[in-house]
Amino acid sequence: MNDCILCSIIAGESPVSSIHEDDVALALLTISPINPGHVMVIPKKHFTYLDDMDEDTGMHLMKIALRVQKAIRNSGVHCEGINLFLADGEAAFQDVFHVHLHIFPRFKGDSFKINADFTVKPSREELDEVAEKIRQAYKSLPL
Repeated sequence: MNDCILCSIIAGESPVSSIHEDDVALALLTISPINPGHVMVIPKKHFTYLDDMDEDTGMHLMKIALRVQKAIRNSGVHCEGINLFLADGEAAFQDVFHVHLHIFPRFKGDSFKINADFTVKPSREELDEVAEKIRQAYKSLPL
């Protein structure tokens, strides 16, 4: 992708403060951190959306994310908790269209907020209906 900032970083065309690199993925500090120690794990192959990415790559990204979160916690960076965040699609706030998983340290009083209404409590019947739709779609997926 010629216009993808993450692809240009992977290609070595932009500076990077890397944490980990292998044949499949790169873990790097973001230039727009939520908090100090905010890392992104990105696949080296360009995938615009999660739906484009194979499961092996997805599992590899998660493996690296688990190691990075442990490294953040053990690094001395201010960290009382960890958030993993992946935006998939514009409606989910994706603004860089190359799959990337954010791992960022959290602490009481930091500026990150999720503005959602967690008071909505659907009925068990509604939950069961939605679960059935997703379960049927899941069963139809290839192994």
